[in-house]
Amino acid sequence: MSTDQIRVWVDGRRVDEGPAIAALDHGVTVGDGVFETAKIVDGEVFALTRHHDRMDRSLAGLGLPALDRARVAEGIEAVLADGPIAFGRLRYTITGGAGPLGSDRLGGPMTYIVTAGEQPRAAASTTIAVVPWVRNERAATVGLKTTSYAENVVALATAKALGGTEAIFANTAGELCEGTGSNIFVVRGDVVSTPPLEAGPLAGITRALTIEWLREEGVEVREERLPLSVLADCDEAFLTSSTRDVQAVAAVRVAADVETLAGRLPAPGLADRDFDPAPGPVTARAAEIFARLGAERLDP
Repeated sequence: MSTDQIRVWVDGRRVDEGPAIAALDHGVTVGDGVFETAKIVDGEVFALTRHHDRMDRSLAGLGLPALDRARVAEGIEAVLADGPIAFGRLRYTITGGAGPLGSDRLGGPMTYIVTAGEQPRAAASTTIAVVPWVRNERAATVGLKTTSYAENVVALATAKALGGTEAIFANTAGELCEGTGSNIFVVRGDVVSTPPLEAGPLAGITRALTIEWLREEGVEVREERLPLSVLADCDEAFLTSSTRDVQAVAAVRVAADVETLAGRLPAPGLADRDFDPAPGPVTARAAEIFARLGAERLDP
């Protein structure tokens, strides 16, 4: 998505090509803010209520006031007014508003930002790369979708250098955790497993719907702690996110310095591997279930 195609609304007005937020906004100076990314299909926003609910949890976790849903609705209407987006991304961000140069807050009004733009649909499968850094499952911001994404920027650049489109983190215990903007599932036999929230991943909206809908269709899904090494011996793996939906993992790449930077080998036997075929049968069924029920249920 190029920046000249993104529609931008900030605090009551469209500012696609003009100044957007103040230099001293706390979201700029210290990353004090939260955001949500939702899928747009044929001009409609998918699972918006769930995204709003999660944003309220993130705001509460940072000690900020609850989301003004009417204000966000105004912004969404403004960025979708130029005509329907066939497929794309809606992102809305709330920051702490004007602040000092340090971490204290001034307590003034928060800044509301809503953006939207078209983007290509995700491929049916992709390559992931295991990176040497870990998620801290005991961090103050664990489970919050904050704007402090520098760690993800570094990790994703590493994954792309290895030919991947997503980086995969372990947590501090060396367990499988999550991607930079996705959740990960593995398949062993007919059983689908994904790390529990206690292991440190974000509570993805697509993750939750995938678990619910697969169980509804009779697929066994377990939320369980998994060693990172499960990527070496699982039968299939797939990612979930708002714009990927259910996306098969076709290949795993492992950064050469995983052992050195992590301080220990979190995944004995973990090495580059390809899945053939990809998607496998369970992943293909999961993708079909999600596509079918997602088309039937706009705001599940």
